[in-house]
Amino acid sequence: MNFSLQKIVKYCDNFTTSQPRHLYELERETNLKTLAPQMLSGHYQGQILQMFSKMMRPERILEIGTFTGYATQCLAAGLVEGGKVHTIEANEELRYIIENGFKKAGVSNKIQLHIGNAKEIIPTLTDIFDIVFIDAGKTDYATYFDLVINKVRSGGLILADNVLWSGKVVMENHDKDTRALHEFNQKVHNDDRVENSILPIRDGIMMIVKK
Repeated sequence: MNFSLQKIVKYCDNFTTSQPRHLYELERETNLKTLAPQMLSGHYQGQILQMFSKMMRPERILEIGTFTGYATQCLAAGLVEGGKVHTIEANEELRYIIENGFKKAGVSNKIQLHIGNAKEIIPTLTDIFDIVFIDAGKTDYATYFDLVINKVRSGGLILADNVLWSGKVVMENHDKDTRALHEFNQKVHNDDRVENSILPIRDGIMMIVKK
């Protein structure tokens, strides 16, 4: 089979529900004002996260790694009345973009932003979560999983982004991040408390359901 993966991705993007104006503007601002705009979830993946959330109808969501808040807003779209997203970002300098984006989208009251070290903040959270989205430092994925697994309800969903790492996980020589992600994938796959599947969406999403 001979086809261009880039063309397939573009095709999928073209046949995905259009992003609302506030997300388009956030994506543009992220590209203009940040050094690594490719970290943004973006239109295609963002719509998938939003659909997961709308299907789950969560009351509580935890996001580890806010960046500029694109995925946060997508996840918040499925919250039940009175629901809340707790999102953790390590970089204080992104606070203005994040909070301004929430204000424009009209979701500030649905989202609690935590600035700081996720490994220190997660143990202080007392909620039980319906959805957890992990998209932060790759070498810490296994630690984040251990910290959240007992904070997720039975039937709850953990999503971990970038688990294919541009395909590097299937190459012979692994750098530090690739090795950490491969070990995380193995760890989850061997954990009898969950069921899991890797979705080859964008850079790979590990979908984990707690039994």
